[in-house]
Amino acid sequence: MSVKIINGTSLPNIPWQDRPEGCKDVVWRASNNPVIPRDLLPTSNSIFNSAVVPFEDGFAGVFRVDDKARRMALHAGFSKDGVNWNLNEEKIEFVQADKSTEEANEWGYGYDPRVTWIEDRYWVTWCNAYDHKPTIGVGYTFDFKTFYQCENAFLPFNRNGVLFPRKVNDKYLMFSRPSDSGHTPFGDMYISQSPDMKYWGEHRIVMKPKLDWESTKIGAGPIPIETSEGWLIFYHGVLQSCNGFVYSFSAAILDIDEPWKVKYRCEEYLINPRETYECVGDVQNVTFPCATLCDADTGRIAIYYGCADTCVSMAFTTADEVIEYVKNHSSI
Repeated sequence: MSVKIINGTSLPNIPWQDRPEGCKDVVWRASNNPVIPRDLLPTSNSIFNSAVVPFEDGFAGVFRVDDKARRMALHAGFSKDGVNWNLNEEKIEFVQADKSTEEANEWGYGYDPRVTWIEDRYWVTWCNAYDHKPTIGVGYTFDFKTFYQCENAFLPFNRNGVLFPRKVNDKYLMFSRPSDSGHTPFGDMYISQSPDMKYWGEHRIVMKPKLDWESTKIGAGPIPIETSEGWLIFYHGVLQSCNGFVYSFSAAILDIDEPWKVKYRCEEYLINPRETYECVGDVQNVTFPCATLCDADTGRIAIYYGCADTCVSMAFTTADEVIEYVKNHSSI
């Protein structure tokens, strides 16, 4: 089997560790986890659930930083190797892309960003406060210095807004998970479509919670990866145990032209909380993927995931291995 990453880039400097000797998992953890500690900034209580992309001769990203007053904000960061990061101490101050949005976009909080390059700029989505209720914020940057904020994509309540890296059938696509005002005890994944990144409609259900490890709710993770087998997505699923929620993550493969149609869906989680840094923190038992880096030449994939709502870790796989595993262990 040889899976091709479509519309991908050559990324010879992708952060990478070979599978440890004796490890039989299809996705394996970095030996130096967590790669971003909670106290990387002097004001940070925690840094987690963050987004990374290739940028210039290294990498850049948008990071969720909760400060010591427990305010949720977004910060830009830069790295030469994708492992050692310098984060701006000042939070991102968005410039309004349209003056008519200033009132609607009064900042309340922002968290769990995703970032992708589409056409001519880096688009950012995040969970944004509208009237202090969660919905999907949308913005963009060209240089990770100035960030422009657009109209929110949806009404409250919504989370896990994740854009596709290109138009499909001449429309932008975004995952989301309609929710409620709290720590949502339910959730399905939807795709919405837009002609202009402003007006969103034509909503399609993609997946509902199905298996025991994800029986409470599911939500989109990193930006979908276009492959010769379809759209490869990593997504999180939540089990409600007697000791609270448990966040794990797995993968599925979607139809390339109608991505609301699921071709394969792994019946098992690929990563679940078991290391100390995943089980112990501000919120116990959380592994929450928000970003991937992909090398089109080798098929290598590096996954950034938040741990225990406290820090950022990395895991690795290849397109060949993970897609073969999903297909051979599909619940569909």
